[in-house]
Amino acid sequence: MGEPQPIWSLVVEASFIVQFVMASLALASIVSWTMIIQRGSVYRRANRELLAFEDEFWSGVDLGQLYRTGSARAETESIEGLELIFRAGFKEFSRLRQQGTIESEVVIAGAERAMRVALAREEEYLEKSLPFLANVGSVSPYVGLFGTVWGVMNSFRGLVNVHQATLASVAPGISEALIATAMGLFAAIPAVIAYNRYSARVEMLVGRYENFADEFSSILHRQVHTVKAK
Repeated sequence: MGEPQPIWSLVVEASFIVQFVMASLALASIVSWTMIIQRGSVYRRANRELLAFEDEFWSGVDLGQLYRTGSARAETESIEGLELIFRAGFKEFSRLRQQGTIESEVVIAGAERAMRVALAREEEYLEKSLPFLANVGSVSPYVGLFGTVWGVMNSFRGLVNVHQATLASVAPGISEALIATAMGLFAAIPAVIAYNRYSARVEMLVGRYENFADEFSSILHRQVHTVKAK
């Protein structure tokens, strides 16, 4: 029995179509892994910032002071997540209330609208790259299967001019074709796992953002009516 061919030599000797499929899958895998690592970092940071801001917000600190502290920090770093939603709502609330002639319900509605816009932007940012991971997870196995079918087809077409067909004559071609399927699965499995995990984390974060926006809206509602009653 001869020595089995190394996998790399099978890739090099594959047909152009199969090589193109393999290169595409390798590129998709590299990009998806880059996004998996980058998105993981984003979600960990978002969760830390959410917990830190919730602790500070519910500690009883004055809302105006909390807003001013964030404004000072915004000069040197970007404000994201829950604090950004708070700042959008409080800024609009303060702006409308300073006008004096606007009804209380209009002031609250304006603050809620500003928070909804900020929340939608945060949700869009959190969901960035997830569609790509979903596409890699769903399409890669079929792309790999296409490369396998093409490679197997070429292997059997090569038997037309062979007088005695043996397993040894078709094995290299089938082996190189199966590598495409393996690469498709290699690209798809991590992408599917990451997509499912990250989608759940996005849903959790957005849910926490929405709950905070509702609670903050209730606080503003009580505040504006308390001031009006006085």
